Amino acid sequence: MLTIYNTLTRKQEEFKPQTPGVVNMYVCGPTVYNYIHIGNARSAIAFDTVRRYLEFKGYKVNYVSNFTDVDDKMIKAAHEQGITVPQLAEKYIQAFMEDTNALNIEPATMHPRATENIPEIIEFVQGLIEKGYAYEKDGDVYYRARKFKNYGQLSGQSIDDLEVGASEHVSADEVNKKEDPMDFALWKAAKPGEISWDSPWGKGRPGWHIECSVMSTKYLGKTIDIHGGGQDLEFPHHENEIAQSEAETGQKFVRYWMHNGFVTIGKDNEKMSKSLHNFITVHDIIKEVDPQVLRFFMATTQYRRPIQYSKDNLIDAKNNLDHIQTAFDNLTYRQKDAEKGTDSAVSQKLADFKQKFIEAMDGDINVQNGITVVYELVKYVNVYSQQEVVKADILNEMKNLIAELVSIFGVKLASTNNELNDEHIQALIEERNEARKNKDFARSDQIRDELKEQGIILEDTPQGTRFKRVKK
Repeated sequence: MLTIYNTLTRKQEEFKPQTPGVVNMYVCGPTVYNYIHIGNARSAIAFDTVRRYLEFKGYKVNYVSNFTDVDDKMIKAAHEQGITVPQLAEKYIQAFMEDTNALNIEPATMHPRATENIPEIIEFVQGLIEKGYAYEKDGDVYYRARKFKNYGQLSGQSIDDLEVGASEHVSADEVNKKEDPMDFALWKAAKPGEISWDSPWGKGRPGWHIECSVMSTKYLGKTIDIHGGGQDLEFPHHENEIAQSEAETGQKFVRYWMHNGFVTIGKDNEKMSKSLHNFITVHDIIKEVDPQVLRFFMATTQYRRPIQYSKDNLIDAKNNLDHIQTAFDNLTYRQKDAEKGTDSAVSQKLADFKQKFIEAMDGDINVQNGITVVYELVKYVNVYSQQEVVKADILNEMKNLIAELVSIFGVKLASTNNELNDEHIQALIEERNEARKNKDFARSDQIRDELKEQGIILEDTPQGTRFKRVKK
């Protein structure tokens, strides 16, 4: 039974989508004014992993993730770069797609943009005004937060406590416009020279929160199964989404709220963010680190837990991923001398591993317990692949199972060709074998070291010496 921790209720609940076999899932995407940093990537990876597991369980997942392609940060960045806001958006949307592709993150079913939904946003805001939940002031439109009775439920705070924090971030101009410090902008009047659209309240643009309410309900329905995002979005973004959406539709907005933990950096485990200037972009890091290693590192930490980014932790992830790949290669290598047929006892053992993996993952997508099962499976197949007699069907079954399970973490295992088809390497291996036979261990070690320098690792097995190429 799959259970998910629901941020709204603060408990783990059995997962039951509205429509059997179908999951409607919305995940807040990036504001596209810069390259994404690995903190942003953590959310994309976490929910891609959730999506992959749901699909592994047999669900059809309608996955929508937006692009915020107009806001204050984008207007400022576009001005600094001497380009238009749409040009800036296009530049960084393309960069986002390239970076996430490198991390093997599946494209969303749909990637809507705020600017593509301006008529729907205006209609939604107008509906809130008509219902008394919003008001216009000098071309701006604000939402009356106190009018929504459950405001603060998601973040677990009273509206009075929230008002104290909100008051500290309200400018003098906003104080004069707002009826209450807790009220938030649905529509912003355009300043001279800013990108804008015509509206019943004059030229302007959407507020940040309204776009997600509009796009999620437009593309997935008034009530969606899962809404995901980083913990920093619980308040005010997701709190405001609930207030807007439920006031307009009169229906429950989200059945299961899921929030991923932060990526921390440094000795003090400081949260990584652009505002703190301590971030590392995916664009830069994948020039030095194998994207598969970065993906594996992040995907194998349970989504609600923080991730401490460090070179040592990346090295550990690389080593663990190498062990899985080596086990897969061992199976490939043994296929050349395998006997035809199967082994029912081994096949049952593999089925047991798969069931154990499912039971581990079913507890709130617990990838840490899930990958532990994969490591146990790897040990088992390594022992099997060293047997004198192996069965061809079992080798295929083992390879398929390992590949299937690690694909949930977004990892593609390389189908390496381990036949000794490089004449130079073959000659050196034969020379090394002869040196060992003649007890010339100095030459034997020298050949091994020479090949290692070229990224070729030798492995002596009962079936002969094999090699594999490794990335330096």
